[in-house]
Formats: sequence, structure tokens, C-alpha cells
Amino acid sequence: MAQLQAIGAYSSPKISVHGSRTCGTPTYRDNLCCFKKSNFHREVGARSSGFCGNVIIHQNSQQTCVYRNQAIQCVLAGEKGTDAIFSGKTDIYGSHNGSGLRGKMNKVVLAYSGGLDTSVIVPWLRENYGCEVVCFTADVGQGVMEIDGLERKAKASGASQLLVKDLKEEFVRDYIFPCLRAGATYERKYLLGTSMARPVIAKAMVDVAKEVGADAVSHGCTGKGNDQVRFELTFFALNPELKVVAPWREWEITGREDAIEYAKKHNVPVPVSRKSIYSRDRNLWHLSHEGDILEDPANEPKKDMYMMTVDPEDAPNQPEYVEIGINSGIPVSLNGEELTPASLLAELNEVGGKHGIGRVDMVENRLVGMKSRGVYETPGGTILWTAARELESLTLDRETMQVKDVLALKYAELVYAGRWFDPLRRSMDAFMEKISETTTGSVTLKLYKGSVSVASRRSSCSLYREDISSFENGLIYNQADAAGFIRLYGLPTRVRAMLERGI
Repeated sequence: MAQLQAIGAYSSPKISVHGSRTCGTPTYRDNLCCFKKSNFHREVGARSSGFCGNVIIHQNSQQTCVYRNQAIQCVLAGEKGTDAIFSGKTDIYGSHNGSGLRGKMNKVVLAYSGGLDTSVIVPWLRENYGCEVVCFTADVGQGVMEIDGLERKAKASGASQLLVKDLKEEFVRDYIFPCLRAGATYERKYLLGTSMARPVIAKAMVDVAKEVGADAVSHGCTGKGNDQVRFELTFFALNPELKVVAPWREWEITGREDAIEYAKKHNVPVPVSRKSIYSRDRNLWHLSHEGDILEDPANEPKKDMYMMTVDPEDAPNQPEYVEIGINSGIPVSLNGEELTPASLLAELNEVGGKHGIGRVDMVENRLVGMKSRGVYETPGGTILWTAARELESLTLDRETMQVKDVLALKYAELVYAGRWFDPLRRSMDAFMEKISETTTGSVTLKLYKGSVSVASRRSSCSLYREDISSFENGLIYNQADAAGFIRLYGLPTRVRAMLERGI
């Protein structure tokens, strides 16, 4: 910063920093000069801030934080001593006449869960961007307990309103089932529970932003995780004009302790404990667990950590059979009863959870480069995934299945990386839809103490022919024909052996 100028009502001190000509000892962070101990502060009533990159200027018992990367020219005018930078009164959240410490936005739609992080983000947005905050909560099947009381919490934190949308059917129909049809699995185990949920939430946020006239959207994802990418790529794809605010990449809060202190300072009613707990994400497809003892891959998960599934050792001693009906690669019924996508999945979660189905413990490669350890519970999803693959064993030929499996890896990678709305994924989805047209039928599965095994498969489009596959001779397949086939198929092997032997 070349120059910082302040003009007071009773005096007109001029403060300049040019090269090495300084008053006191300056420290430079992002082009902002923060003065340490000197007479300079006593002369103009300014002091260096404990936070990196700002200067706090006092005038008549009022103060303003001047942040990094701002062109600063403070005019302290008027006999009543107005604030520096922004003249006028400040509200309880620190915004000055609609302007914030970091800039100005009109209205921001915040992805809101009611937890500690998103609760403190509300006043932080108001304080730093002088904006109205509209909280948005997507119901993707996380449970009633996580939604009850959210409006009260949001408004108590300073939000103007809370909007809740039920996205369960859309989530399962338009996101989960296409991934299921594609056979998408990330790194051999992960059935993409969180990855699929983020684009449907972000899409709804873009819609809400349009409805309420917001010029920005915000989320509480950390700078170390995958979710920040998934949210923001969706924002870019659906409305590139929206501004995006990611507080975890901007604020001075470094962890849970800081967030609790910030909540107390701003009178945000967040019932939290300082004790370390698991980081969980729940929706209709799965429940993920991270953090705490799981951060060490050598630690076995505790038995009481699981919430959707019983311990397989404690599951019923008698197996249970379920029949899954599938039409063109999409599940449509359970035990002969047609159900909506969300209802079908919810029923299977109950059944699968009772038998300890769908527990996965894995170390995965995050998109941002680091490895992380997570434990997932996907009871209904594991049942459906098994049923879909078993039915394909009847309806897909060898070459098609191999190509589909190869593309499924790329499909899963795109979804994991937040590229749901990429043309490539959409094109691949069209391929998956086309080759799954004949994947219609039913699969009966046996559930027993954490395991899922196939009991029967049926399809009117089956490529399996008993009259061909039988060990008995038939008219279509003559076993004597195999001799000529083997000679031709094995010709390259035979020629190489002849060369090596000098024949």
C-alpha cells in the first residue's frame, strides 16, 4: 500500500509509508503495512491488529478494521466522528451502511446445516460483506432430527430467512440411479454417497439464488476437502455470474475452538462441545464417518460409531430374502411392490441396516491430493448395486460389459471430482442408458450377517440359453466345432512356440 490517509474532525494527521520511511516498525502482509509499537499509534489512535493483514483505526471510541488488498482512503469527517472507511452506524454484525469489511454483496444464499461452522458463517458474511444472508437447507434424507429447529437457529444467527427444499426424490431419481445404472464405484469401494449429493444441493442453491435475487452463494466446505470443488463446479456450470464465498479459505478461524469463540462473541446459539467428535455426512444413500480415531488408519472403528447398520455379529441368525425389480437398469420395485425411488431406497436401508449390510472402511485419494480414511454405511445402496450387477450378467454380452466397466471407472471419477454437469459425463450417461435398455428383470438376494449373495436372477431379455449352455449336445452348439476354434484362436501361441523351438 503506497499511502494510507486519514482526516479527522479535529486534526488532520497524514500517514504515509514510502519504501523504508516508516513510523515505527512495519510488517508487510499482502501489501498492507501493520505498524508495531511506536508513537504513531498514540498520535492517531491506531493500533496493529492481532489478525494478519489489517489495521484498526480508532476515532472517538469507534473502530474500523482495514483489510488486506484494499485501496484505502479514510475520511473521518463530521463533528460526531464517523467511522473510518464506512461512514455511518455499524450493526451488531459489523456491517457498515450495507458494506462489509471485505467488500460489498447484496444477498448471499448459504448452504446451511445448523452446525457450528454454518452458524458462525451467517454473522461472518454480514460482518465482512455487509449482505443479507438467506440460509438454504436441502432435505436429501439426512433425517428429521437434523432439520427440526433450523429456522430458529438460522434467524438467531442473523439470517433473514431459511428455505428448505425436499430433494429426496430428485436426488435418488436423477443422481443416485444414473450412477447405479453406470456401475460407478470410486477406488473399488466407495459408492459416491457424498459425491452425488453435492451437485443436487448446489443446483438447488442456484435456483434459490435466482428466486430471491441473490448475487452470491456460500458454503462451509473446508479448503482441504472435495466438497468445495463439487459445489463450485456446479455453480460455475449453472450460473457463472454468481459470486462464490468460501469462508474457510478466507477467515482467520483455524479450527473448532476458534469457531466456538466467534460464536460466543456474536451471540450465536450453537450447542457444541469442545470434545473431538466424528465428522459425519448423512443422506438417503449413505452415512460417512471421518475424523477422531479414524484419522489413524491403524485404528479399528469403534462399535458404537455406526448409526445405520447393526454389527453383523449382532444381526439376526436367520437370513432374509429380498427381490429387487429392475427396468432398463433402474430399480423400480421391492418384493413385487412398485415404489418411488426415495421410498424404495428408504425401505432397503431399513432392511439392510438390520442385517449389517454395507459397511466399508477405506483409505481414499482425495481430489485435492491427500489421502483420507473414511468409514461408510450404505445398506440399501449395497443391495441395489449388487442386484444391478447380477442382472447385467444375464443381459449384457462380454464386449459390452467390458467396455461398460472401463467407462464406469471414468464415470465415477467425474462424479467424485464434482464434474456432474460436464458434457463428458452426460454423454457417458447417454451410453449407459442405451446399453441398459435390456437390463430388465428381477434379482433375489440373500441378506445374512453383513453379506449379500445372489439367490436367483430372471430376465425376459436374458442372453443365457439353457439349451446352449447345457452339457447335453444340442442343435445350436456342436461340441466338435470347438476343435477348429481352438486351433485358430491358439494359432499365434503355436507360431511363437514353433519359432522358439526352430521348427
